Amino acid sequence: MKRRIAALVVLLTTWVSVNANATTQEDVNTFTLDNGMKIMVLEDSSIPNANMYLFWKVGSRNEVPGITGISHFFEHMMFNGSKKYGPKMFDRTMEAAGGANNAYTTEDITVYTDWFPANALETIFDLEADRIANLDINPEMVESERGVVQSERTTGLENSNWRTIQEEVKSAAFRAHPYSWSVIGHESDIAAWSLEDLQQYHKTYYAPNNAVVVIAGDVKVAEVKKLAKQYFGVIPAQTPPKAVRTVEPLQKGERRVFVEKASVSTPNVMLAYHVPSTKHEDYYALDLLNTIFSEGNSSRLYQGLVDKQVASNVMSYLPMSFDPNLFYFMGVANSGVDAVQLEANMIAEINRISLEGVSQNELEKVKNIKLMDFYRTMQTINGRANTLGRYELYFGSYEKLFSAPEAYNKVTVEDIQRVAQTYLRKANRTVGVLAATEGADQ
Repeated sequence: MKRRIAALVVLLTTWVSVNANATTQEDVNTFTLDNGMKIMVLEDSSIPNANMYLFWKVGSRNEVPGITGISHFFEHMMFNGSKKYGPKMFDRTMEAAGGANNAYTTEDITVYTDWFPANALETIFDLEADRIANLDINPEMVESERGVVQSERTTGLENSNWRTIQEEVKSAAFRAHPYSWSVIGHESDIAAWSLEDLQQYHKTYYAPNNAVVVIAGDVKVAEVKKLAKQYFGVIPAQTPPKAVRTVEPLQKGERRVFVEKASVSTPNVMLAYHVPSTKHEDYYALDLLNTIFSEGNSSRLYQGLVDKQVASNVMSYLPMSFDPNLFYFMGVANSGVDAVQLEANMIAEINRISLEGVSQNELEKVKNIKLMDFYRTMQTINGRANTLGRYELYFGSYEKLFSAPEAYNKVTVEDIQRVAQTYLRKANRTVGVLAATEGADQ
């Protein structure tokens, strides 16, 4: 066993060396326009394609009660027409140029992704600049898209046990911080956003000084600079958004929620523990701990719950986040297993690491998994652009990307046990149970 791990480490080290030579910190060119928009460029002519990632520093974290869900709403609205490119023309124009796009919204950021042949670069600049500067927020389109988002919220909760239970767990775990509501927002807020709310939100958060743009692929820095100044540089900066000042108070005891959902065949249990933000020094140990718990069939939770037929499915999830957030564990009970039994087994597996720690071999295995995933992502221009932007925002600098392998390698078995003992405690935990019926009082 030791021999196999040693061989894998050698292979990995060789592979890491090769890939590190392919992309280095010096390969990333950065510049900031006069209006505050930061742009990062990574030249790579291996294929005649390129991509553009626009990271907007706005997510549900920036909302307040009454306008929850508005960040996600703009993910939809940004495709609904602007001054030059009217309704449906963004997609049609991009597709005609051979490109494709997508977008997503999280608690912290909203990200737009464009993939295209490199010779369409100016078209992409034109499309993006138009919807940043001239988005058409008209009442008819707002009402149409409001209905789409309302439907998405309803079907999302109906179709996803994870989303259903997570919404309740977040609201119990956070009593002050805006992470307490889901990214899609409260139903009544979605129905009530005013035109003025939307116009002000777009003006504030879709300002060039609130964005980071990453362009990777078969492009030249000089060309990108020229087009960036021409299309993005003329968009005026805005007053920077107000900082999110709320700090979630320390949780001083276990909290519990129950969600009744008739369509659930067996109980689901979610456990959520408060953990620090991604910038914190414990992030790498927590990320490896997450992999130890749920990566593959040899993971702790799979072997302790699925192999023993207590759960049919189990997972853990550690989101990247600007502020302290939650480390999630979710289990789906096997047939004949009740929520109490499932919860007890999940907690026992989690506590086992706090009590006994992990072996050196187990830690080396997940380090290799993490590093293999990391370099696999960095093999493509799409993966590089996305990862550069995420490190710039979540870690405070894209340069941290290039020290990440070393940071993972420094984590020790003592670090793993220490973070488990520090954060995976009962008093720091919120428990959610989702089942078909709650049952009556005894």
